[in-house]
Amino acid sequence: MCYADAARRRRLLELDRHGTLLLALRWHDHTLADARVRLPDRSWLRVEPQAETGAPWGRSDRLWHAGTLEARGDALTRFEALDWTDVDRIPTLAEPARLPAGAGATVLNVISSLARDQGRSSLRYTGPYPTEQLFTTLLDSFDYDVAPDDPLVAFMRGALAWRPAPHERVFTPEAACVYLRDRVEKVVWRSRAYHRPDVQGVGRHAAYRVRDVGKRVVCSLWALGTAVEDILELTEVGDVVRIIEPPWQPTERRALAAEVADGIGAIVAATSVPALGPALRAAAHRLTLAWAPLHGELVAMSGDTVCLSNRLRAVLAQSLTSPSDDAGRGAALAALTEVALLLGDALRARAQAQVAALPESEQRALLEAPPPPAPHTAQAITTAVAALAASG
Repeated sequence: MCYADAARRRRLLELDRHGTLLLALRWHDHTLADARVRLPDRSWLRVEPQAETGAPWGRSDRLWHAGTLEARGDALTRFEALDWTDVDRIPTLAEPARLPAGAGATVLNVISSLARDQGRSSLRYTGPYPTEQLFTTLLDSFDYDVAPDDPLVAFMRGALAWRPAPHERVFTPEAACVYLRDRVEKVVWRSRAYHRPDVQGVGRHAAYRVRDVGKRVVCSLWALGTAVEDILELTEVGDVVRIIEPPWQPTERRALAAEVADGIGAIVAATSVPALGPALRAAAHRLTLAWAPLHGELVAMSGDTVCLSNRLRAVLAQSLTSPSDDAGRGAALAALTEVALLLGDALRARAQAQVAALPESEQRALLEAPPPPAPHTAQAITTAVAALAASG
């Protein structure tokens, strides 16, 4: 770290242990004039403080995205303005979907770092969007205080305090971005983020998983309770040991029944806001699915075409060898759920775009009186499970 004023802990620069510049802050008198922070893909996010005034919260800071440190870049979105010399809260972001991958977590880590520099014991988020996604992102840079009940529930009602606990980032010579906080917590490798399945006792979906294997840390594709493919091996302090060569896999492509797509839509709709239900099921119904050879991915989506990894199929086929029919159906249901979780964000984005294209009166009606759950949800999932099991 490099500080302009050691007494006030006014940070100027942050570099990783290899000398890679991570953060550059420019101060003017007692205010932040400009902040630039490197993203996992090595592009830059720029914070323009006090950039505009207006609804819904008055003054806002603006975010820009640029390919280089010096470039002005393109305006992305804005968030509730902070006093960067006295960070007192976690701000509300206007349009999270406009941010590049990893940008939200990167900005939150800057906020956490400055709050810790300033001696803040805790911050709160009291904005209008206390989503589960924001909650899990905050876990990367803050420790939550002990909650009287489920911490996510406490967060959603604005009752959870967050202690600044920023992570260390390291850009390795092999181009991995490694996040450490007592251990390797996350790795971004070739545009894919690998996570621990548990952080601070909170479990989360981690199909792209960071796991410990002896004294090594391995980034793996994970499904049905096992590693489907190992991708990258690191030391316990985040140095890359080796890029793991992919094992052999079948090269054939095999189409999946249309009922599998409908089952995916039923699962995603059941776990999303009701207003998106019909659009989600329609978006899933348009998908064409097939088993295919993939490296480094469990699923690949291009337009309405979705490929599922042949390695996942092999793991499913092994699970289906159980003499118990219930065990076989359970494995197929787990695989269907895994695919639904992997495709869920993309399907929700399509559904949201479809709803946003409706006349304002129809959008309002959907929000005020959302449609009831589809009556055939259970049957759609059951049929999809049978079709998926047959394909294995």
